[in-house]
Parts: sequence; structure tokens; C-alpha cells
Amino acid sequence: MLFCCIVSFFVCVSCNQEEIKRPQFLKLSEGFKNPIGFYNANPTFSWELPIYEQIKAQSAYQVVVASSKELLPNNADLWNSKKRKSTQSTFVKYQGKALESRQKVYWQVRYWNQDKNASEWSEINSFELGLLNNTDWQAKWTGLDTSKDSIKGVRNFLMHRPQYLRKGFELSSDIASARLYITAKGVFDVHLNGKDVSDDVMTPGWTPYNHRIETLTYDVTELLETGKNAIAVELASGWHSGRISRLTALYDNFSSPKILCQLEVVMKDGSKQTIISDESWKGTTKGPIRLAGIYDGEVYDANFEIQNWNAATFDDSNWELVEVESISSEVKLAPKRHQTVKNQLVLKDVEIVSVKENSAVFNLKQNMVGVPKVKVQMKKGDTLKIRFSEMLLKDNTFYTKNYRSAKSTDYYIAAKNGVIEYTPKFTFHGFQFLELSGYDKNAKPDASWVQGIAQHSDFEKNGTFTSSHDKLNQLQSNITWGLRDNFFDIPTDCPQRDERLGWTGDAQVIAPTSLFNYDVHAFWTAWLQSLRENQFEHKDGMVPFIVPDVLQTKSGSSGWGDAAVIIPWDIYNATGDITVLEESYESTKNWVGYYQSKVKKEPYLPKMHSFSDWLQPYPSKPGKLGNRGDTPKDLIHAAFFAHSAHLVSKIANVLGKKDDVKKYKDLYESVANAFENAFFEDGKFTGEKQTQTSYLLGIYFDLFKPETKLKAQKYLLEEIKNTDYHLGTGFLGTPILPKVLDDMGEIDLMYKILFKETYPSWFYSINQGATTMWERWNSYSKADGYNPQPMNSLNHYAYGAIGQWMYERIAGLSSLEPGYKKIRITPLPNTEFLTSASVSVKTPYGKASSSWKIENSTFNLEVVIPPNTTAEIQIPYGIQDDLIVNGSTFKETSNLKLISSDSDSIKILAEPGTYNFQTKL
Repeated sequence: MLFCCIVSFFVCVSCNQEEIKRPQFLKLSEGFKNPIGFYNANPTFSWELPIYEQIKAQSAYQVVVASSKELLPNNADLWNSKKRKSTQSTFVKYQGKALESRQKVYWQVRYWNQDKNASEWSEINSFELGLLNNTDWQAKWTGLDTSKDSIKGVRNFLMHRPQYLRKGFELSSDIASARLYITAKGVFDVHLNGKDVSDDVMTPGWTPYNHRIETLTYDVTELLETGKNAIAVELASGWHSGRISRLTALYDNFSSPKILCQLEVVMKDGSKQTIISDESWKGTTKGPIRLAGIYDGEVYDANFEIQNWNAATFDDSNWELVEVESISSEVKLAPKRHQTVKNQLVLKDVEIVSVKENSAVFNLKQNMVGVPKVKVQMKKGDTLKIRFSEMLLKDNTFYTKNYRSAKSTDYYIAAKNGVIEYTPKFTFHGFQFLELSGYDKNAKPDASWVQGIAQHSDFEKNGTFTSSHDKLNQLQSNITWGLRDNFFDIPTDCPQRDERLGWTGDAQVIAPTSLFNYDVHAFWTAWLQSLRENQFEHKDGMVPFIVPDVLQTKSGSSGWGDAAVIIPWDIYNATGDITVLEESYESTKNWVGYYQSKVKKEPYLPKMHSFSDWLQPYPSKPGKLGNRGDTPKDLIHAAFFAHSAHLVSKIANVLGKKDDVKKYKDLYESVANAFENAFFEDGKFTGEKQTQTSYLLGIYFDLFKPETKLKAQKYLLEEIKNTDYHLGTGFLGTPILPKVLDDMGEIDLMYKILFKETYPSWFYSINQGATTMWERWNSYSKADGYNPQPMNSLNHYAYGAIGQWMYERIAGLSSLEPGYKKIRITPLPNTEFLTSASVSVKTPYGKASSSWKIENSTFNLEVVIPPNTTAEIQIPYGIQDDLIVNGSTFKETSNLKLISSDSDSIKILAEPGTYNFQTKL
């Protein structure tokens, strides 16, 4: 028995070592893991080296790609990279045979470590391509003509009745595999034989529908049966055919919602059968979802429920035949290139605020986006009304002025007495409070009646931040909730009012913070494709200020359209993915060209539209006139013109486009010179009203001569002093304020601003009860109530851009080279406010972290550096001789190399590993 145990022990150790040594966490392109319905026939491959003491770096790799598992690793028929001497383990480009729609592909990788020892082969991963071309579709756009059945809604907007569509069919043989390819002009939920095909929400999502509609692929093998089957689809207007924004939108006049559906089945005998959406389908608008709109909510009448309508046995002979449309070659059908929206979290900690007659108000204790799940006692024929609000008025009634024309109300009409359960399907709301009215008068409201289902695009958590300060931790929570809530298939400005649009300015300021917190690589690159599609509608390179551009804007805005340049650059620096620069390169040049086209009389100074430093506090003008702040738009034009030209020069350098490097650098320098001469004299802003943002833009974008920059910095500090060390910035100035003060060495000043409790500050909203970021610095106060303007979102992510500085400088972890190939650990403690802070991030190479704590006059710093990277670590206290690393003196630690040491700090170059540094204050 002892011998058997020993043998078993050695076998297990051997197995574990093999598993540890092989590459892990294999990913495709922007982070996809074994996808089906994949969008890209020219993918990239990424992997991580295991955290293992013998693995410090990669010296070579080999990728093999094959059409079947059996061919791997030695007989790869699609691509064999052979052994390549390279440290690259991320975004390795496929260079094999051309891949086709529906093709399933298998791949493996191995690497050689720093000692040139080969690893075991990785596990076999796979991907399956979707339908890549319009010609792959046999199906037709199918649905009922709901325009004849539509009703007038808000502002006489025609609302289409939701449709129930179905098709019965038979399969004569045993099923080997089946794929359902599907999309809609509208939003849909699809069923096979009475079962849900997926848990996706509001599919297929939102793109510029006049250019591209995303398609989805589902493996439905297990849902089909030999013999009779049925496919059934619920279809509503969604973004495509519904009311979008407060103005006349592009899609107002689009035809009735329709689906496009193609079910491809392979039988065990090798035969194939395809079921498509066509003239043979049946439909009705007499189902229980009577109306559904994104802004206005859903009406569900249980009296219209159709038993077993989505089952194979249902008799649809009395239903209408559908109408069909052919697929247009002008609109691209393409697999969705980022994850769908899903139900993410259920909020169950609910309390009752008030009960009055036949209504009750519930508090979910968190401003959220999604839908409610209600479980309520009802009487037959009665209507349950469900209203939503982000906050309450003093009398506990709803504050809904900021919803503007969005009704944001759901209704449920009961068909029988008893407890009903209801969750809306084709709408979503932004809310913290919920009111139920119309329930059984004899029932006593209970907190269990209501739950909140939080919804957002499906992405993983990427980073964490925590500290010793409760309000700073609440700020981090507000930032992450605001991000998730507004990443609803596209990056929206707000989730509650009659807007919910992809504002480009809001997006460009929050991108770095979002990339730290969540794996939103694919989310952003998908939206950038929409941006390019809308941009290319304009020959002058104009980027609309919202994407998708449903308003059909006629002019771009400085600071907003620059998202076309800034976001690709941010993604590249966060991930190391050069593909996003390649995809966006022409777009970036075209946007700079748009600036050039707006230069008229004054060289390098464009004249155009701008939202300026949006919602700067204490504007000199009242009401709506003050929304754009006091920094002149002409200054903002020139600043962002120069900045985008500079970034294009840098992008060109990465892409090896030497001529463009010089061209755009020269342009940047010329605009910068014009900027300084036009708006500053001896470093001082010459405008009527001094603003922090006027200096911040010039300093951060490097638009001053060196001697002028020093003077401008002094004037900036004067402006901050004049506001009693509060921020005085709007959407454009706020994200760069901490970066400028950081570069100036004014760390303590930045801490002082960040930890201010009074208006305007980040903690001010927290002191008023905020659980998300607000649109305005003064959206609400306990003393004065709500900002009187109706444009007053209580869930807006722009000011959450401070998160980047919190993670990179308070806790001290940032990317020194693109994609964290080289990591910087530089915590900047301030003992007046904090005694500890901790940050972690899943880099493309593995998890990295920085965690510091001060206790007993000792500074402790714990650091994790993943394999195949290096790190520059700066210890802010102590001297070299006093530094202890993992219990030993610094000199005894072979994995570290001293870069510099002085009385203030110690700078070290570190190899991969886990380190615990200790030094005396």
C-alpha cells in the first residue's frame, strides 16, 4: 500500500509539472476564448507563460493550426509557424491558408524559455467562423408588416407591435451538429422546441444599420430532435425601428422589424438540411408583449399569452403569412465582434421606502441598469404599473425630470388571480428606486417582491483597486458601476433618459480607466468599427459626435471626434495590439484632415463646432449657455488638432510609415506654435476668463516652448489656488488634471484636490449619496436638491476618468511599454490621507499587482511581475542599504538590478517574480 501511494504521488507531481510548464490562457484576437461564429478569418493568437520559478521569459515559440484535432501538433495542415525566435506571446498574426465561413479551426502553441528549453504543447483550442459574407445567406428578411398595426407613442412616434414568428419543420435523420445563424432589424429572443437558445439580451445589438448588421451563431445541436421541430422568435423594435433620441433619427422611416434566420443541420449520415426564414413562416402580433421601447418601457398583457406557441406541436394555421425582403448588398452582414449583453448580477438587498394606498416604493440601494424581476399578488384584469427613478424627492416621490421624455414605465396586465412573476424582455432602465402600483389591495408589500437584474455587455473583470480610505473605495465602486451600466452594447453617455447614445467625447476620456477595470478590448474595437463606418460617410473625414450616428450630424466637435485617434492609441498602449492601429490608421488621418479643412484665415487654427470643456463648474454664463464652460472653443480646436496630429505621427512610427511620421510631426509642431502665439503671452492665457483647462491642454499636449511651459505651470497653480484647491474642469480638462500635476511633481496637491469633500469634487457626490458617477459636479445636493436643468444624469462615466490616476499612481501600477511588456511600479503614498492602497491588473502576460502599506514607520510594498515581462520599481522611501527584499538585503537578491538611488527613492529593474519590499520611512 505504501509503494502504491509513493507511485501515485510521483505520477501526480509529474502531471502537475507538465500542466504548469505548458502555455496557458490561450486567446484569440481581442481576447476571445474558443468562440463559435467568430468574425475574423485572419486572427491573432495570444498565450501566457505559467507562473513557475523556471519560467522568466520566452525566447521562441511555435504555433500550429489545423482543420482537425488529430492533425495537431505534428501534421498541421493550415499553418505551422515553425520555431520562431521571439519574445512575442501576444497578438501573433495568423499566416496560413485562407479560412472560410463555417470553418472550424484548431490550434496549439509551445514556447522555449530563457534557457532555450521547450515547453509542453498547450491544450488544443479552437474557433469556428461565422457566416463572413452576405452570399453565405440563403435566408430572407422575414416578418409582418407592423406599420399597419402600429400605434402613436411619445411625440406621435409610431410604435411597432412586437411580433411572434415561427416555423415548423421535420428532421428525418439523427443529428450530428447544428448551427443557428440569426440576426434582426430590431431585437429578438429565439427558441427551439420551446427552449431558449441563449441567455443573450437585446440581441443583436446596435451598429450603424445602414452599413452593417451583426449576426450571431449558436450551437443548437442539443435542442433539436429527429422528427418534428419548431423555431420561434419574439421580435421587437429595439434601436433599429424604435424611438432613438429626442430628435428625428436616421432609422425613423425604416421598415417594420424583421429577422434573418438560417439553421444548418448536419446529420449523422452526412446529409445536410437547412431551414431558413422565408415566405413559409407564420406570425402574429397578438402575443402578450403588446408594446416595447428602449426609452418608454414594455407592456405585457397576460391575457394574450399563447400556450406552447414555440413548441413543435403548436397549430399556427390561423396565423398570418409573413412578408419577406431580399438581402441587400449595401448592408454588410457580419458576425458580432464583441460579446452580447447578458444578465450579470441580481440585486436582492431591497428595502421598502414607503407604502401609500395601492402603491409601494422600493429602494435597491444601488443605481443600476437593467430590468426588475417582480413577484406580486394580482387580481385578474388589474394592471401593475412599474415606474423607475434614480433618486427621490424629499417627500419620497420620484425625481423623473432628468428622464425627460423617456416614460421608462412597464405594465403587466393580469389574466388571473394570484402571484405573478414578470421580467421585461425588450427594454432596459436606469434606476435605483422602483414603484409598484395596481397590485392586489389586500396584499401587504414585502421587500421580496422586487429584485434588480443588472445588465451589461459580457466582459470579465480585469483590474482591482482598494485602499484604506472608505470614500476612495466608494469612488472606485462608483466608477466601476458607471462603466458597467453604460457599456450596454455600445459605450453610452447615460442609461436612463431619452438619449443613451454613443457620445465620442465621453468615450475618449473614459477609455484608459475602462481598460484597466474590465477586459473591454473587443468592446472598444467593435465600436471603433462603427465609428469608422459613420466617418466614411463624410468625404472630409468628419467624425460624428455620437456613434452610431442616428442623428446624422453635419459637423464634428473638437475633443469628441478625436476619439478616432485617442482610443486606438489607448487600446494599443493597454494591450500591445497593433491591429487596432492598422484598422484605424486611415480614420485617424482623415480626422486630422477634417481639422485641416476647417482652417481658413488663420494658419493652423480651425474654426468649427465644439462642446468645449463640457459642464465645467462655476461657468460665467447661466443655464444651458454655461454648459460649454469658459475655455474658448477656438483654443480647444487648436489643442486637439495638434494632439491628434502628434498621435498620428506616433501611430505612423509604430506602423513603420516613415513619411507620415515626419509629415504629422511637422503639422503638430506648426499647430502647437500657432496655439501658443494665438492664446498665450509669456505663458499666461490671454482670454477674458482664466480657466484651468486652458493651461492643462497646453501643458499636457506639449504645445508650449520649454520656457513658456514653466510659466504656464505657475499660472495653472494660481488658478487652482483661486478655486481653494478644487478642480475647475469639465469633461475635457478633468482627465488630464491629475496627469499634469503628476508630471509637475505636484503629487500632494493632486491628493488635496482628490480628497476634497466640498463642491466641486469627486467626494462631493459621494457625500450626497451617489453610488455611480454623475453627469454634473452638482447634479444634486442634500441642501439644495436637484440641479434645475433636465440634462442631469446620475449615471454618467466621464468624471470617472480619475480612476486611471488612482490605479497608476496612488497604488502605482502602469504600463511602461505597450501591453505591459515593461511594467512600472511607482506608488505615490500620502500619509495624510492613506495608509495603504492595492491594485492588480490582468496584463496580456498574466496578473501583475502592486500593494503598499505603511505601519510602524515601515513602508511595505508587495509586487507581482508576470513572466515574459520586466518591471521598473520605484520605492518612494528609504535608502538602498536599508532595503529588505523577501526577508533578505537588497544586495542578496539576484533578480533585481539597481537603476538609481537617492535620499528620496530607490529605482530598481526587476525580473518576473513576487517581491516583498520593506524600508523605513
